[in-house]
Amino acid sequence: MATDKTPPAHAPMSQFPVESGELVVGGLPLTRLAARVGTTPFYAYDRSLLSRRVAELRAILPPAVKLHYAMKANPMPALVAHMVRLVDGIDVASGGELKGALDAGADPREISFAGPGKRENELVQAVAAGIVVNVESFREIRLLAAISQRLGLPARVAVRVNPDFELKASGMKMGGGPKQFGIDAEAVPQALAEIGRNGLAFEGFHLFAGSQNLKAAAIVEAQQKSYELALRLAGDAPAPVRFLNLGGGFGIPYFPGEGRLDLAPIGANLAALVERAQTELPQAELVIELGRYLVGEAGVYVTRVLDRKVSRGQVFLVCDGGLNHHLSASGNFGQVIRKNYPVAIGNKMDATEKEIASVVGPLCTPLDLLADRMELARAEPGDLVVIFQSGAYGASASPQAFLGHPPVTEILV
Repeated sequence: MATDKTPPAHAPMSQFPVESGELVVGGLPLTRLAARVGTTPFYAYDRSLLSRRVAELRAILPPAVKLHYAMKANPMPALVAHMVRLVDGIDVASGGELKGALDAGADPREISFAGPGKRENELVQAVAAGIVVNVESFREIRLLAAISQRLGLPARVAVRVNPDFELKASGMKMGGGPKQFGIDAEAVPQALAEIGRNGLAFEGFHLFAGSQNLKAAAIVEAQQKSYELALRLAGDAPAPVRFLNLGGGFGIPYFPGEGRLDLAPIGANLAALVERAQTELPQAELVIELGRYLVGEAGVYVTRVLDRKVSRGQVFLVCDGGLNHHLSASGNFGQVIRKNYPVAIGNKMDATEKEIASVVGPLCTPLDLLADRMELARAEPGDLVVIFQSGAYGASASPQAFLGHPPVTEILV
């Protein structure tokens, strides 16, 4: 345990081995991997780690619970195609993601579409593809009714419910209180009646209280409350509940002092809910929807040191990539108080000479800070800086066009 004299440390990044002083990603030493990619900066995602994470989850979850991948976490086509073979379904958040999921071979019957501002043409795509639309407003119900009539194909719908509770200790709250997401729980009976009047194919409910949670007890509580709310609302449904998405919220450790999520209580709770559903919602399949937890720890961002500068005693490692490629590591993607991701000099993992240094990118803004005064191996131009926990909300969540620098490369290895 950290004391006043010992600052909290990052959780060990032991998912990637080290050989001869170099980080190994996808079986390749980092310098060789960089040579294979042919350029820096790049993101590398380790397919064996993706597969291992899903297998670990399967070992904990009841077999009856379906596992969906929330594609917004990382929509890289090769990665999505790999995930499609591992999970039971894909959750998309736009027409573009829907196309990507279908291109990757996802079963349309196991694709769901959430998002508070779906365009009419996206809803047409969804109905034509035969996926489940998580309706989030009365406008969407009316549009889907007209589209269904036009196509002669009843839209498959689930109601995304904005619950009357929040996921405690979550990094980002997606439900509870006034929210742009879903239909307020108290208005859901009216929405269900309208779905029935319009002849839409009602399938169930989607509840997503929050994300990036490292407290198992909070996730268990949210799942229990979500189940109870869905059970209560089912009494007003125009058809039996066949689909109950309890959301996700599973977090990964990014910052000093954070530990890994304990899955055992979550698995036990889901087993209890499955047993209840067999009698209370006998036609319903329970689903959990995970993004970051499935892919976040399997990815690294690699950028090369261009310059080593000392300014009034502070060391700056100036690199060829920055917040334009990795906005979240810079602290500008939702952090209130900036904290460092786990960072290392990837080609000097066993170096004994250490120093306090800041890692910055090439952009002409003081916001371009990837590591703030961290203890790192002493680095020189040409060395490779690695940012761990970079498999989710990296390239696709960053302003790559900012200041006209080249886009980042992504690889699955």
